[in-house]
Amino acid sequence: MWRVAITIAGLDSGGGAGIHADVKTFAALGVHGATALTCVTAQNTYEVRRAECLDPSLVREQIMAVWDDMGIDAGKTGMLGTRGIIEEVAATVSKLGFHLVVDPVMVAKSGAPLIAEDAMEALAKRLLPVAKVVTPNRHEAERLTGMRISSVEDAKRAAEYIHRELGAEVVVVKGGHLDAPEAVDVVYVGGTFHELRAPRLDSRATHGTGCSFSAAIAAGLAKGLAPLEAIKTAKELITMAIKYGVARGRGHWAVNPTAWVEIPAERWRAYEAMSAALRALEERGAEVARYIPEVQSNLGYAIDPRYASGRGDVVAVPGRIVNYMGKARPSGPPAFGASDHVARKILAAMGKDPQIRSAMNIRLDWGLVEKAKALGMAVALVDRRNEPQEAKAREGGSMQWVVEEAFRQTGGRAPDLIVDLGDWGKEPMITILGKDPLDVVEKLFKLIA
Repeated sequence: MWRVAITIAGLDSGGGAGIHADVKTFAALGVHGATALTCVTAQNTYEVRRAECLDPSLVREQIMAVWDDMGIDAGKTGMLGTRGIIEEVAATVSKLGFHLVVDPVMVAKSGAPLIAEDAMEALAKRLLPVAKVVTPNRHEAERLTGMRISSVEDAKRAAEYIHRELGAEVVVVKGGHLDAPEAVDVVYVGGTFHELRAPRLDSRATHGTGCSFSAAIAAGLAKGLAPLEAIKTAKELITMAIKYGVARGRGHWAVNPTAWVEIPAERWRAYEAMSAALRALEERGAEVARYIPEVQSNLGYAIDPRYASGRGDVVAVPGRIVNYMGKARPSGPPAFGASDHVARKILAAMGKDPQIRSAMNIRLDWGLVEKAKALGMAVALVDRRNEPQEAKAREGGSMQWVVEEAFRQTGGRAPDLIVDLGDWGKEPMITILGKDPLDVVEKLFKLIA
Protein backbone atom coordinates (compact mmCIF):
# COMPACT_ATOMS: atom_id res chain seq x y z
CA MET A 1 0.00 0.00 0.00
CA TRP A 2 2.99 2.33 0.24
CA ARG A 3 3.53 4.72 -2.64
CA VAL A 4 6.94 6.21 -3.39
CA ALA A 5 7.55 9.81 -4.43
CA ILE A 6 11.00 11.15 -5.22
CA THR A 7 12.27 14.70 -4.96
CA ILE A 8 15.05 15.68 -7.34
CA ALA A 9 16.18 18.91 -5.76
CA GLY A 10 18.71 20.84 -3.73
CA LEU A 11 19.55 20.88 -0.04
CA ASP A 12 18.71 23.93 2.06
CA SER A 13 20.85 23.83 5.19
CA GLY A 14 18.21 25.93 6.98
CA GLY A 15 15.66 23.16 6.46
CA GLY A 16 12.98 25.42 5.04
CA ALA A 17 13.05 24.59 1.34
CA GLY A 18 14.46 21.99 -1.03
CA ILE A 19 14.49 18.32 -0.13
CA HIS A 20 13.76 19.07 3.53
CA ALA A 21 10.43 20.70 2.67
CA ASP A 22 9.65 18.01 0.12
CA VAL A 23 10.24 15.02 2.38
CA LYS A 24 8.20 16.62 5.18
CA THR A 25 5.37 17.19 2.71
CA PHE A 26 5.55 13.63 1.40
CA ALA A 27 5.35 12.31 4.95
CA ALA A 28 2.42 14.57 5.82
CA LEU A 29 0.48 13.18 2.87
CA GLY A 30 1.29 9.56 3.58
CA VAL A 31 3.77 8.64 0.86
CA HIS A 32 7.33 7.41 1.25
CA GLY A 33 9.77 10.12 0.25
CA ALA A 34 12.97 9.32 -1.64
CA THR A 35 15.59 11.86 -2.70
CA ALA A 36 18.00 12.55 -5.50
CA LEU A 37 20.18 15.44 -4.37
CA THR A 38 21.23 17.91 -7.09
CA CYS A 39 22.96 20.79 -5.29
CA VAL A 40 24.06 21.70 -1.78
CA THR A 41 23.48 25.23 -0.47
CA ALA A 42 24.74 26.99 2.63
CA GLN A 43 21.47 28.81 3.26
CA ASN A 44 19.27 30.23 5.99
CA THR A 45 16.06 32.24 6.11
CA TYR A 46 17.60 35.39 4.63
CA GLU A 47 20.51 34.46 2.33
CA VAL A 48 22.23 31.81 0.22
CA ARG A 49 25.91 31.95 1.12
CA ARG A 50 27.22 29.26 -1.19
CA ALA A 51 25.95 26.64 -3.61
CA GLU A 52 27.64 23.71 -5.32
CA CYS A 53 26.00 21.22 -7.67
CA LEU A 54 26.72 17.53 -8.08
CA ASP A 55 27.90 15.73 -11.19
CA PRO A 56 24.88 14.96 -13.39
CA SER A 57 25.76 11.26 -13.49
CA LEU A 58 25.49 11.06 -9.69
CA VAL A 59 22.04 12.62 -9.85
CA ARG A 60 21.02 9.98 -12.41
CA GLU A 61 22.46 7.17 -10.28
CA GLN A 62 20.45 8.33 -7.25
CA ILE A 63 17.22 8.19 -9.26
CA MET A 64 18.09 4.77 -10.69
CA ALA A 65 19.03 3.36 -7.28
CA VAL A 66 15.53 4.16 -6.02
CA TRP A 67 13.83 2.98 -9.23
CA ASP A 68 15.66 -0.36 -9.33
CA ASP A 69 14.73 -1.17 -5.74
CA MET A 70 11.37 0.37 -4.82
CA GLY A 71 10.05 1.86 -8.02
CA ILE A 72 8.85 5.46 -8.27
CA ASP A 73 5.17 6.36 -8.46
CA ALA A 74 5.73 10.09 -9.03
CA GLY A 75 8.45 12.67 -8.66
CA LYS A 76 9.16 16.37 -8.55
CA THR A 77 12.04 18.62 -9.38
CA GLY A 78 13.23 21.67 -7.51
CA MET A 79 16.64 23.31 -7.75
CA LEU A 80 18.47 21.64 -10.64
CA GLY A 81 21.25 24.19 -10.93
CA THR A 82 23.02 23.34 -14.17
CA ARG A 83 22.24 22.53 -17.78
CA GLY A 84 23.91 19.14 -17.40
CA ILE A 85 21.70 18.12 -14.47
CA ILE A 86 18.54 19.29 -16.26
CA GLU A 87 19.38 17.31 -19.39
CA GLU A 88 20.24 14.21 -17.36
CA VAL A 89 17.03 14.39 -15.32
CA ALA A 90 14.92 14.95 -18.45
CA ALA A 91 16.48 11.95 -20.20
CA THR A 92 16.15 9.69 -17.15
CA VAL A 93 12.54 10.57 -16.38
CA SER A 94 11.61 10.27 -20.05
CA LYS A 95 13.03 6.73 -20.08
CA LEU A 96 11.41 5.64 -16.80
CA GLY A 97 8.05 7.30 -17.48
CA PHE A 98 6.82 8.21 -13.98
CA HIS A 99 4.67 11.33 -13.49
CA LEU A 100 6.87 14.37 -12.90
CA VAL A 101 5.98 17.71 -11.31
CA VAL A 102 8.39 20.47 -12.31
CA ASP A 103 8.82 23.40 -9.96
CA PRO A 104 10.91 25.67 -12.22
CA VAL A 105 13.08 27.04 -9.43
CA MET A 106 15.09 29.99 -10.64
CA VAL A 107 15.60 32.35 -7.70
CA ALA A 108 15.72 31.78 -3.92
CA LYS A 109 13.37 33.69 -1.62
CA SER A 110 16.37 35.82 -0.68
CA GLY A 111 16.89 36.76 -4.36
CA ALA A 112 19.91 34.56 -5.03
CA PRO A 113 19.91 32.79 -8.43
CA LEU A 114 19.48 29.00 -8.21
CA ILE A 115 19.95 28.10 -11.87
CA ALA A 116 22.76 28.88 -14.29
CA GLU A 117 21.85 31.28 -17.10
CA ASP A 118 22.70 28.72 -19.81
CA ALA A 119 20.36 26.19 -18.20
CA MET A 120 17.17 28.15 -18.87
CA GLU A 121 16.83 26.88 -22.43
CA ALA A 122 17.29 23.27 -21.31
CA LEU A 123 14.64 23.74 -18.62
CA ALA A 124 12.11 25.04 -21.14
CA LYS A 125 12.90 22.75 -24.08
CA ARG A 126 14.07 19.51 -22.46
CA LEU A 127 12.39 19.24 -19.06
CA LEU A 128 8.97 20.83 -19.47
CA PRO A 129 7.96 18.50 -22.32
CA VAL A 130 8.30 15.50 -19.95
CA ALA A 131 6.39 17.20 -17.12
CA LYS A 132 2.95 16.02 -16.07
CA VAL A 133 2.53 19.26 -14.11
CA VAL A 134 4.57 22.46 -14.03
CA THR A 135 4.12 25.03 -11.22
CA PRO A 136 5.71 28.42 -12.02
CA ASN A 137 5.05 31.50 -9.93
CA ARG A 138 4.39 34.80 -11.61
CA HIS A 139 8.05 35.70 -12.13
CA GLU A 140 8.99 32.23 -13.36
CA ALA A 141 6.03 32.23 -15.76
CA GLU A 142 7.15 35.63 -17.11
CA ARG A 143 10.64 34.24 -17.67
CA LEU A 144 9.31 31.15 -19.45
CA THR A 145 6.84 33.01 -21.68
CA GLY A 146 8.29 36.48 -22.14
CA MET A 147 4.90 37.89 -21.10
CA ARG A 148 4.16 40.47 -18.44
CA ILE A 149 1.83 38.91 -15.85
CA SER A 150 -0.08 40.88 -13.24
CA SER A 151 -3.67 39.63 -13.35
CA VAL A 152 -5.55 36.35 -13.36
CA GLU A 153 -6.28 36.81 -17.07
CA ASP A 154 -2.57 37.28 -17.75
CA ALA A 155 -1.88 34.08 -15.81
CA LYS A 156 -4.39 32.21 -17.97
CA ARG A 157 -2.67 33.33 -21.15
CA ALA A 158 0.70 32.30 -19.75
CA ALA A 159 -0.57 28.89 -18.61
CA GLU A 160 -1.99 28.12 -22.04
CA TYR A 161 1.24 29.25 -23.70
CA ILE A 162 3.37 27.00 -21.46
CA HIS A 163 1.14 24.05 -22.33
CA ARG A 164 0.94 24.75 -26.05
CA GLU A 165 4.47 25.97 -26.79
CA LEU A 166 6.59 24.25 -24.11
CA GLY A 167 4.73 20.97 -23.84
CA ALA A 168 3.81 20.60 -20.15
CA GLU A 169 0.58 18.65 -19.84
CA VAL A 170 -0.89 20.54 -16.86
CA VAL A 171 0.14 24.08 -15.89
CA VAL A 172 -0.37 25.86 -12.57
CA VAL A 173 0.52 29.55 -12.52
CA LYS A 174 0.62 30.27 -8.81
CA GLY A 175 -1.13 33.38 -7.53
CA GLY A 176 0.98 34.41 -4.59
CA HIS A 177 2.52 37.30 -6.55
CA LEU A 178 -0.51 38.29 -8.62
CA ASP A 179 -2.32 41.59 -8.13
CA ALA A 180 -5.49 40.08 -6.62
CA PRO A 181 -7.17 40.29 -3.19
CA GLU A 182 -6.99 36.50 -2.88
CA ALA A 183 -4.24 34.01 -3.67
CA VAL A 184 -5.60 32.69 -6.98
CA ASP A 185 -3.82 29.78 -8.65
CA VAL A 186 -4.69 29.35 -12.33
CA VAL A 187 -4.76 25.72 -13.44
CA TYR A 188 -4.84 24.79 -17.13
CA VAL A 189 -5.76 21.14 -17.62
CA GLY A 190 -7.45 19.39 -20.53
CA GLY A 191 -8.09 22.66 -22.33
CA THR A 192 -9.96 24.12 -19.37
CA PHE A 193 -9.03 26.80 -16.85
CA HIS A 194 -9.70 26.43 -13.13
CA GLU A 195 -9.22 29.12 -10.50
CA LEU A 196 -8.24 27.85 -7.05
CA ARG A 197 -8.74 30.55 -4.45
CA ALA A 198 -7.54 30.91 -0.87
CA PRO A 199 -7.28 33.84 1.55
CA ARG A 200 -4.15 35.91 1.09
CA LEU A 201 -2.30 35.39 4.35
CA ASP A 202 -0.21 38.13 5.95
CA SER A 203 2.64 35.88 6.99
CA ARG A 204 6.43 35.89 7.02
CA ALA A 205 6.33 32.12 6.52
CA THR A 206 6.84 31.88 2.77
CA HIS A 207 10.21 30.10 2.54
CA GLY A 208 9.63 26.75 0.85
CA THR A 209 6.12 27.46 -0.47
CA GLY A 210 6.90 26.37 -4.02
CA CYS A 211 8.77 23.28 -2.84
CA SER A 212 6.01 22.06 -0.54
CA PHE A 213 3.27 22.87 -3.05
CA SER A 214 4.88 20.92 -5.88
CA ALA A 215 5.80 18.07 -3.51
CA ALA A 216 2.17 17.86 -2.40
CA ILE A 217 1.04 17.56 -6.03
CA ALA A 218 3.61 14.81 -6.60
CA ALA A 219 2.35 12.98 -3.50
CA GLY A 220 -1.20 13.16 -4.82
CA LEU A 221 -0.15 11.82 -8.22
CA ALA A 222 1.79 9.01 -6.51
CA LYS A 223 -1.42 8.05 -4.69
CA GLY A 224 -3.35 7.91 -7.95
CA LEU A 225 -5.22 11.22 -7.76
CA ALA A 226 -6.14 13.02 -10.95
CA PRO A 227 -3.93 16.10 -11.47
CA LEU A 228 -6.65 18.63 -10.59
CA GLU A 229 -7.53 16.80 -7.37
CA ALA A 230 -3.85 16.57 -6.42
CA ILE A 231 -3.47 20.31 -7.05
CA LYS A 232 -6.54 21.14 -4.94
CA THR A 233 -5.18 19.13 -2.01
CA ALA A 234 -1.79 20.80 -2.42
CA LYS A 235 -3.47 24.22 -2.31
CA GLU A 236 -5.14 23.34 0.99
CA LEU A 237 -1.91 21.99 2.45
CA ILE A 238 0.23 24.97 1.49
CA THR A 239 -2.34 27.45 2.83
CA MET A 240 -2.17 25.67 6.18
CA ALA A 241 1.63 25.40 5.98
CA ILE A 242 1.92 29.17 5.54
CA LYS A 243 -0.62 29.99 8.25
CA TYR A 244 1.23 27.83 10.80
CA GLY A 245 4.77 28.55 9.61
CA VAL A 246 7.93 28.01 11.63
CA ALA A 247 8.48 31.32 13.45
CA ARG A 248 12.26 31.13 13.61
CA GLY A 249 14.93 33.12 11.80
CA ARG A 250 15.54 36.70 10.71
CA GLY A 251 14.27 36.42 7.15
CA HIS A 252 11.42 34.59 5.45
CA TRP A 253 10.24 31.91 7.87
CA ALA A 254 9.86 28.34 6.69
CA VAL A 255 6.46 26.96 5.84
CA ASN A 256 5.25 24.08 7.98
CA PRO A 257 3.78 21.26 5.89
CA THR A 258 3.63 18.95 8.90
CA ALA A 259 0.82 21.11 10.31
CA TRP A 260 -1.37 19.03 7.96
CA VAL A 261 -0.98 16.03 10.27
CA GLU A 262 0.12 17.68 13.52
CA ILE A 263 -3.10 19.66 14.05
CA PRO A 264 -5.45 16.65 13.76
CA ALA A 265 -3.07 14.68 15.99
CA GLU A 266 -3.02 17.49 18.56
CA ARG A 267 -6.81 17.64 18.60
CA TRP A 268 -7.05 13.89 19.19
CA ARG A 269 -4.45 13.99 21.97
CA ALA A 270 -6.33 16.86 23.63
CA TYR A 271 -9.61 14.95 23.37
CA GLU A 272 -8.06 11.85 24.95
CA ALA A 273 -6.50 13.85 27.80
CA MET A 274 -9.81 15.57 28.50
CA SER A 275 -11.67 12.27 28.50
CA ALA A 276 -9.24 10.80 31.05
CA ALA A 277 -9.56 13.87 33.30
CA LEU A 278 -13.36 13.79 33.16
CA ARG A 279 -13.35 10.12 34.13
CA ALA A 280 -11.20 11.01 37.13
CA LEU A 281 -13.67 13.76 38.10
CA GLU A 282 -16.61 11.38 37.87
CA GLU A 283 -14.87 8.84 40.09
CA ARG A 284 -14.86 11.45 42.86
CA GLY A 285 -18.08 13.07 41.75
CA ALA A 286 -19.66 13.26 45.20
CA GLU A 287 -16.70 15.23 46.59
CA VAL A 288 -16.43 17.53 43.57
CA ALA A 289 -20.18 18.28 43.45
CA ARG A 290 -19.94 20.54 46.52
CA TYR A 291 -17.75 22.94 44.56
CA ILE A 292 -19.84 23.31 41.40
CA PRO A 293 -20.90 26.99 41.12
CA GLU A 294 -24.36 28.19 40.17
CA VAL A 295 -23.20 28.79 36.59
CA GLN A 296 -21.80 25.22 36.58
CA SER A 297 -18.18 24.25 36.00
CA ASN A 298 -16.19 23.55 32.90
CA LEU A 299 -12.80 22.06 32.19
CA GLY A 300 -10.94 23.02 29.05
CA TYR A 301 -7.72 22.13 27.26
CA ALA A 302 -6.08 23.93 24.34
CA ILE A 303 -4.05 22.22 21.64
CA ASP A 304 -0.36 23.03 21.19
CA PRO A 305 0.11 26.83 21.39
CA ARG A 306 1.78 26.81 17.96
CA TYR A 307 -1.62 25.95 16.53
CA ALA A 308 -4.21 27.30 18.98
CA SER A 309 -5.71 30.54 17.72
CA GLY A 310 -9.26 30.64 19.09
CA ARG A 311 -11.92 28.93 21.17
CA GLY A 312 -12.38 26.36 18.42
CA ASP A 313 -8.95 25.03 19.39
CA VAL A 314 -10.00 24.46 23.03
CA VAL A 315 -11.76 21.23 23.93
CA ALA A 316 -14.27 21.47 26.78
CA VAL A 317 -17.62 20.05 27.93
CA PRO A 318 -20.79 21.04 26.05
CA GLY A 319 -23.39 21.99 28.64
CA ARG A 320 -20.62 22.10 31.27
CA ILE A 321 -19.95 19.94 34.33
CA VAL A 322 -23.07 19.84 36.50
CA ASN A 323 -24.13 18.73 39.98
CA TYR A 324 -26.51 15.88 39.15
CA MET A 325 -28.12 14.24 42.18
CA GLY A 326 -25.18 15.12 44.38
CA LYS A 327 -22.46 14.05 41.96
CA ALA A 328 -20.38 16.07 39.53
CA ARG A 329 -20.70 14.79 36.02
CA PRO A 330 -20.09 16.15 32.50
CA SER A 331 -23.29 16.73 30.57
CA GLY A 332 -21.71 15.25 27.45
CA PRO A 333 -18.45 14.10 25.88
CA PRO A 334 -15.79 16.75 25.30
CA ALA A 335 -15.98 18.83 22.13
CA PHE A 336 -13.98 21.63 20.56
CA GLY A 337 -15.48 25.09 20.77
CA ALA A 338 -17.78 24.06 23.64
CA SER A 339 -16.56 26.72 26.07
CA ASP A 340 -16.43 30.49 26.03
CA HIS A 341 -15.24 31.90 29.39
CA VAL A 342 -12.92 29.03 30.34
CA ALA A 343 -11.55 28.90 26.80
CA ARG A 344 -10.83 32.63 26.83
CA LYS A 345 -8.99 32.29 30.14
CA ILE A 346 -6.92 29.41 28.80
CA LEU A 347 -5.97 31.29 25.67
CA ALA A 348 -5.08 34.39 27.67
CA ALA A 349 -2.99 32.36 30.13
CA MET A 350 -1.26 30.51 27.29
CA GLY A 351 -0.31 33.88 25.83
CA LYS A 352 1.54 34.58 29.06
CA ASP A 353 2.94 31.09 29.60
CA PRO A 354 2.68 28.60 26.70
CA GLN A 355 2.84 25.69 29.14
CA ILE A 356 -0.48 26.66 30.75
CA ARG A 357 -3.05 25.05 28.49
CA SER A 358 -5.86 23.94 30.79
CA ALA A 359 -8.26 25.47 33.32
CA MET A 360 -11.35 24.67 35.38
CA ASN A 361 -13.73 26.99 37.22
CA ILE A 362 -15.19 26.03 40.61
CA ARG A 363 -17.23 27.74 43.36
CA LEU A 364 -15.40 30.35 45.43
CA ASP A 365 -14.67 28.76 48.81
CA TRP A 366 -12.32 30.66 51.09
CA GLY A 367 -11.34 27.44 52.82
CA LEU A 368 -9.92 26.20 49.51
CA VAL A 369 -8.06 29.47 49.02
CA GLU A 370 -6.39 29.16 52.43
CA LYS A 371 -5.53 25.53 51.79
CA ALA A 372 -3.98 26.43 48.43
CA LYS A 373 -1.75 28.98 50.15
CA ALA A 374 -0.78 26.43 52.80
CA LEU A 375 0.17 23.97 50.05
CA GLY A 376 2.43 26.59 48.47
CA MET A 377 0.27 27.20 45.46
CA ALA A 378 0.44 30.58 43.76
CA VAL A 379 -2.84 32.43 44.35
CA ALA A 380 -3.97 35.64 42.66
CA LEU A 381 -6.94 37.65 44.01
CA VAL A 382 -8.67 39.66 41.27
CA ASP A 383 -11.28 42.31 42.03
CA ARG A 384 -13.38 42.89 38.92
CA ARG A 385 -14.47 46.29 40.25
CA ASN A 386 -11.00 47.51 39.21
CA GLU A 387 -11.41 46.37 35.62
CA PRO A 388 -11.01 49.26 33.13
CA GLN A 389 -14.11 50.17 31.17
CA GLU A 390 -12.36 49.58 27.85
CA ALA A 391 -11.65 45.97 28.85
CA LYS A 392 -15.31 45.43 29.74
CA ALA A 393 -16.43 46.90 26.43
CA ARG A 394 -14.11 44.73 24.33
CA GLU A 395 -15.30 41.27 23.25
CA GLY A 396 -13.44 38.82 25.47
CA GLY A 397 -11.66 41.70 27.18
CA SER A 398 -12.80 40.83 30.71
CA MET A 399 -11.26 37.35 30.73
CA GLN A 400 -8.06 38.75 29.21
CA TRP A 401 -7.89 41.42 31.91
CA VAL A 402 -8.55 38.95 34.74
CA VAL A 403 -5.70 36.72 33.58
CA GLU A 404 -3.29 39.60 32.98
CA GLU A 405 -4.03 41.00 36.44
CA ALA A 406 -3.48 37.56 37.97
CA PHE A 407 -0.10 37.15 36.26
CA ARG A 408 0.85 40.67 37.34
CA GLN A 409 0.16 39.77 40.97
CA THR A 410 2.31 36.63 40.77
CA GLY A 411 5.21 38.46 39.16
CA GLY A 412 4.73 36.90 35.74
CA ARG A 413 4.64 33.37 37.08
CA ALA A 414 1.56 31.36 36.20
CA PRO A 415 -0.82 31.27 39.19
CA ASP A 416 -2.27 27.93 40.26
CA LEU A 417 -5.49 29.64 41.32
CA ILE A 418 -7.18 32.81 40.16
CA VAL A 419 -9.71 34.00 42.73
CA ASP A 420 -12.22 36.13 40.84
CA LEU A 421 -14.32 38.21 43.26
CA GLY A 422 -16.95 38.75 40.58
CA ASP A 423 -18.91 41.86 39.74
CA TRP A 424 -22.49 43.02 39.32
CA GLY A 425 -24.26 39.96 37.86
CA LYS A 426 -20.98 37.98 37.75
CA GLU A 427 -20.66 35.07 40.17
CA PRO A 428 -17.41 34.94 42.18
CA MET A 429 -15.39 31.80 41.50
CA ILE A 430 -12.00 30.15 41.49
CA THR A 431 -10.19 29.19 38.28
CA ILE A 432 -7.57 26.47 38.59
CA LEU A 433 -4.82 26.64 35.95
CA GLY A 434 -2.54 23.81 34.85
CA LYS A 435 -0.45 22.31 32.09
CA ASP A 436 -3.11 19.78 31.11
CA PRO A 437 -6.51 18.57 32.38
CA LEU A 438 -5.09 15.92 34.70
CA ASP A 439 -2.77 18.52 36.22
CA VAL A 440 -5.80 20.75 36.90
CA VAL A 441 -7.85 17.89 38.32
CA GLU A 442 -5.02 16.76 40.58
CA LYS A 443 -4.72 20.30 41.97
CA LEU A 444 -8.47 20.25 42.66
CA PHE A 445 -8.21 16.90 44.44
CA LYS A 446 -5.41 18.25 46.66
CA LEU A 447 -7.61 21.18 47.64
CA ILE A 448 -10.70 19.14 48.48
CA ALA A 449 -8.90 16.25 50.19
